[in-house]
Amino acid sequence: MTAYVSAFELFSIGVGPSSSHTVGPLRAARDFARRVADAPDLARITTELFGSLGATGIGHGTPDAVVAGLLGHEPETVDPAVVRGAWTDWVDGAALRVDGRAPIAFAREDISFAPRTRLPGHPNAMTLRAWDATGALLAEDTYYSIGGGFIRREGASAAVSAVPSPFTYGSAAELLALCDEHGLTIAELARRNEEATRSEADVAAGLDAIWDAMSACVEAGLHADGVLPGILRVKRRAGVIRAQLEEAEAGTGRETPGEWLGAFALAVNEENAAGGRVVTAPTNGAAGIVPAVAMYWWRFLADAGLGSSTAVTPYGELVGSALLGLHAPDEGGEVGDADAAAVAEANRRRGIRRYLLTATALGSLFKANASISGAEGGCQAEVGSACAMAAGGLTAVMGGTNRQIENAAEIAMEHHLGLTCDPVGGLVQIPCIERNAIAASTAVTAARLALRGDGEHFVSLDTVVETMRQTGIDMSTKYKETSEGGLAVNVIEC
Repeated sequence: MTAYVSAFELFSIGVGPSSSHTVGPLRAARDFARRVADAPDLARITTELFGSLGATGIGHGTPDAVVAGLLGHEPETVDPAVVRGAWTDWVDGAALRVDGRAPIAFAREDISFAPRTRLPGHPNAMTLRAWDATGALLAEDTYYSIGGGFIRREGASAAVSAVPSPFTYGSAAELLALCDEHGLTIAELARRNEEATRSEADVAAGLDAIWDAMSACVEAGLHADGVLPGILRVKRRAGVIRAQLEEAEAGTGRETPGEWLGAFALAVNEENAAGGRVVTAPTNGAAGIVPAVAMYWWRFLADAGLGSSTAVTPYGELVGSALLGLHAPDEGGEVGDADAAAVAEANRRRGIRRYLLTATALGSLFKANASISGAEGGCQAEVGSACAMAAGGLTAVMGGTNRQIENAAEIAMEHHLGLTCDPVGGLVQIPCIERNAIAASTAVTAARLALRGDGEHFVSLDTVVETMRQTGIDMSTKYKETSEGGLAVNVIEC
């Protein structure tokens, strides 16, 4: 048994506002479109959204995502503007080209909502049906959007193709034991699992692409203003805070890392709420935490944490495991002053790769043994998991041991147990945006506490993961992304 999920599946580049309600349904509709586009008598496709998808689907852009998927778009490459309004602005009767090829007449009512019907496979369920011109059923498939953009088709053996991992583990205890046995850090073990399907250079390039998308999202959010879409008319704040911090720091000459940390998280989740380009980390609702903590390290801690590097070839390329920043670089040629900026950039990227690989190994445990779906486990499954991943990743790049990393993840998750998912108006805005900023701060605190210890602690990460799973089972459905409880029913929407 292995809990390991590839970094390139756990951190997938997509669109907002929800991995479960936007990215997953887009992928499901895309898959169905591929399966039926060649049917010679295809005349109509209908989609029924059940449970949480039916309850908060409109606020999360689910029907828009379904239309985009039927058109043949992929979440990784589609222009977010194409998804926004794809169903909302659709002209009934207009031709929809299934998988970009087969034209059929399509109307908004071809997508229906059944929020009170919950299918046994998962709270996020959708059934797509293909019909001929006489009304005869040609094909029918039910999909479950199981969190983080992952989908499972009913009757299929798995949601995603399994990674042939050389290091298999089913718990944090097994992960630590493997690292001890082979003399590896958690990031090194994750890197070797990734290299089962990719070269070391491809793994490094892929992780860099994930970070580039994350940092671009932070920057976009920090430089945007206006009001977020939806009935709540929530004002963007990240750009205003950025301007305030820059003005204050220009006057005092002192940086304020803690306040920037919150601004980074707000920036990502405001971009997500606006339907922008976002990296699931491990979900969209919790997408701000891992990037915010990474940016906090990149901007304020990286130079002090890694020091200078001389591990370069004559061509300026990092080699061996230094490529991924998994342990201290070997000694190499001299680096002149003119190369200092390039070396600093290389150091940071090596650290980010270590951060993301560590977070992947930890996030895999939550997905395998509990849940990363707010509809299944409440917000503890989304924000709690992301906070633990960020705390462990930060501990790793700050020089923590494997057991300190596990301790940091445990601290972070323990203090999110029982957190409900209660989005006001069915939008990923209140309390989701601020919740990411608070959780980013918790992740940093958890890492600091763990680094001050020796890795020994009373409650294990495995115990906390199991507790989260049990708590999710016991949690009332109305607190699981249905907007039927908590803040969602106690806040006036207009």
